[in-house]
Amino acid sequence: QVQLVESGGGLVQAGGSLRLSCAASGRTFSDYTMGWFRQAPGKEREFVAAITRSGLGAYYTDSVKGRFTISRDNAKNTLSLQMNSPKPEDTAVYYCNAHTGGLANMDYAIRFGSWGQGTQVTVSS
Repeated sequence: QVQLVESGGGLVQAGGSLRLSCAASGRTFSDYTMGWFRQAPGKEREFVAAITRSGLGAYYTDSVKGRFTISRDNAKNTLSLQMNSPKPEDTAVYYCNAHTGGLANMDYAIRFGSWGQGTQVTVSS
């Protein structure tokens, strides 16, 4: 399995910006569809964004479209999530996910994907 370590979380003001990173190791990074999920207190884990193996295609949940950008660097084995204009409702623990399914196959990602330990993002109003 691929090992994932997230970083970059913290406290940010609404309207600011924050960049999350995920470092992958153990397997060939470019073999995996990569994604970000998040979980707020008392809520289920939800999909945020995903990116294809090549990095040429991306998919976002509606609530973050136009504000968040997912990207990857296959040479550096890293995944990123640029969070612009975050809102208080974006507050959650953000998790990096790696799986071998299709870009929009969230069930596969959740059931069979590898996960990092998560990084807390808190957006103040």
